[in-house]
Amino acid sequence: MNITKDIFYVGVNDLDIDLFEGQYVVPKGMSYNSYLIVDEKTAVFDTVDARFTDAWLANIRAVLGDRAPDYLIVQHMEPDHSANIANFLAAYPTATVVATARAFAMMGQFFGTDYADRRIVAAEGSTLNLGTHTLTFVTAPMVHWPEVMVTYDSTDRVLFSADGFGKFGAFDADEPWTDESRRYYIGIVGKYGMQVQALLKKASKLDIAMICPLHGPVLSENLGEYLRLYDLWSSYTPESDDICVCYTSVYGNTKKAVLQLVEKLREAGQNVVVYDLARSDMSAAVADAFRCAKVVLATTTYNAEIFPFMNDFIHHLTERNFQNRTIGLIENGSWAPMAAKTMREMLAQSKALNILDPVVTIKSALNDQSAAQLDALCEALCRPAAAASAEAAAGGKKFVCKVCGYTYTGESLPEGFTCPLCKRPATAFVEAE
Repeated sequence: MNITKDIFYVGVNDLDIDLFEGQYVVPKGMSYNSYLIVDEKTAVFDTVDARFTDAWLANIRAVLGDRAPDYLIVQHMEPDHSANIANFLAAYPTATVVATARAFAMMGQFFGTDYADRRIVAAEGSTLNLGTHTLTFVTAPMVHWPEVMVTYDSTDRVLFSADGFGKFGAFDADEPWTDESRRYYIGIVGKYGMQVQALLKKASKLDIAMICPLHGPVLSENLGEYLRLYDLWSSYTPESDDICVCYTSVYGNTKKAVLQLVEKLREAGQNVVVYDLARSDMSAAVADAFRCAKVVLATTTYNAEIFPFMNDFIHHLTERNFQNRTIGLIENGSWAPMAAKTMREMLAQSKALNILDPVVTIKSALNDQSAAQLDALCEALCRPAAAASAEAAAGGKKFVCKVCGYTYTGESLPEGFTCPLCKRPATAFVEAE
């Protein structure tokens, strides 16, 4: 299909895949996008998954006929985009590969050769002229692999964005962009917000009329909204004041407390989403935790720690730099409730979290005391997140790592705390003035 007069889509849809990257449920499949510019010289952008070699090469031939492509531009080396480099170059022995130096090193690892005899090494700001179209290469290290680059076509004002602005689902899936793109971004790219922010600053200097990602649809309308969302996601800024409640429950007593809290919050006019982590799509729960300004974590004490699904969930949050949120905690334990302590320790590496008081402590089942705590937590969650964050900032101290400069905010460093960046102990921190 034509993207513009000279740019063609030659990618494929994978409608048989059930788990993308072995973990993300994709009920509407997945697209592996590839593009082709036809000019005095021709350039193909990225290959596709190994299972679609023949279909992809047929798409290229459908556009070019017997004409051979001049260039294969490799923006990203994950195998869903790079698996057919060797097959392409065997089919078109006169073609030249264009990629970053790091990408060529990875080609050596994947294919046993770095194509030194037929390559152009792209660097920041380097260009390639195809005739009418001039391509400019923009490096994007760690968005979300170290070799990544994106490409800007100044003629049609198109940004070929690699995995940036990608989305779960087939190329022509009939569904809104935001939810599945958020789930894709948070799950796959979420850890690298600083690097995405750097790329957005570079992109802000370009006159972009269209974005062509490696997954999902081509974006040609409402680009400002997509850029706004990417800025929020990569700066770890909540999209809304909604409340995300995530829980595990063994015998139903923790669930009963959660449902009472949710009912109270909704009666107070709050928008609430609820996830039973043992039964819900974990990636959807993680994405909503990043979308919402407030998150409630409710779980049982389990083997003196917390229930496995909650442990996994918090790990998914912290490894993606979860921060700038208001947190409510609910714990349950029949003889020694320890879940809140464990959750606090796990969240200690996250910055700018406002953990609300009181913690709701249930001993087996709700009683008058824990029900009162539940009411107090509801009241605290109903306050605007900005106000809660301001209260936390006013009352919290800042502790700075002397080795790497990481800053922890809180009343004190938690017991056994280590720096999440340089792994130094609490003794490496000093209180900021």
